[in-house]
Amino acid sequence: MDEINRINQVLPTITRDKTPAIQQLMGSAFHRVHLYKTEHRRLLKEATTLLELALWKAKLDDNEGVEVETGGQRERQELRVTSGASIVINIVLPFLKVME
Repeated sequence: MDEINRINQVLPTITRDKTPAIQQLMGSAFHRVHLYKTEHRRLLKEATTLLELALWKAKLDDNEGVEVETGGQRERQELRVTSGASIVINIVLPFLKVME
């Protein structure tokens, strides 16, 4: 909103060619959009990682009573693969993405 107010204040005061001022304001706006998209991608990656971990944890909790050998790395990895995270994330992700 501040950017729009700045545009509304600056443009009327320019008496000569407004093209450079408009180009500068557009460049500033494009830069901000780029920053916001970059931040959104970072947050999206973090959110999908947390979702995957939550689904894996839920799968581990569901199989809590199952006897697992000491360490259980193989069984834990198998539960991670079969947690359904890839399916759920593919369904949820379109709702979180920014339209280009």
